Amino acid sequence: MAGTDVVRGIEESGVVAVVRLEDLSDAVHVARALATGGVRGIEFTFTNPKAAAAITAAREALGDAAIIGAGSVLDPETARIAILAGAQFVVTPVTRVETIQLCTRYGVPIMSGAFTPTEILAAWEAGSAMVKVFPATALGPGYLKDVRGPLPQVKLIPTGGVSVDNAGDFIRAGAAAVALGSALVDPKLVAAGAWDELTARARAVYDAVAAARA
Repeated sequence: MAGTDVVRGIEESGVVAVVRLEDLSDAVHVARALATGGVRGIEFTFTNPKAAAAITAAREALGDAAIIGAGSVLDPETARIAILAGAQFVVTPVTRVETIQLCTRYGVPIMSGAFTPTEILAAWEAGSAMVKVFPATALGPGYLKDVRGPLPQVKLIPTGGVSVDNAGDFIRAGAAAVALGSALVDPKLVAAGAWDELTARARAVYDAVAAARA
């Protein structure tokens, strides 16, 4: 899947699931449950040292049914490890131009983290395919709407504080997609193997985004 197709697929789904777990032994089950619910964009965060293995396993098991990426990438070295493991996109919590350049060199879309309008534009100009607005908790949908005014060309993905209840508000404010962590991928559900419930949560978020776009 080409980089442009990855970005298009994430936009069409409208949701990125942030998988931040201490135990990634059920990574394939998690990814499959999310994809079944309509959430194709799935990032495994490198806060877990087994994230690379989880990415490889999910890619092999799900194929084109999901778009698997790497999150919490702090430097070019980690980005390269993720890409070699099969990551189709890379997400960072902060703007690091050298990491953006590495991903661009490999033709892998990156979603660079940014907070202020200056950081957002800097990440976009450096080559970030989409910009992750983080943390969105205190900012709210109104902030995205304000930023989109002078920067309508930037594809924004809010994360941190996004839930099923407010996902539609962020979409209506101009977000290209939304990203959810524990509000979607609850560690307790994963530990219990409640895959149907995880799929139901994914479907609820997907439907909320679709309704906001209608």
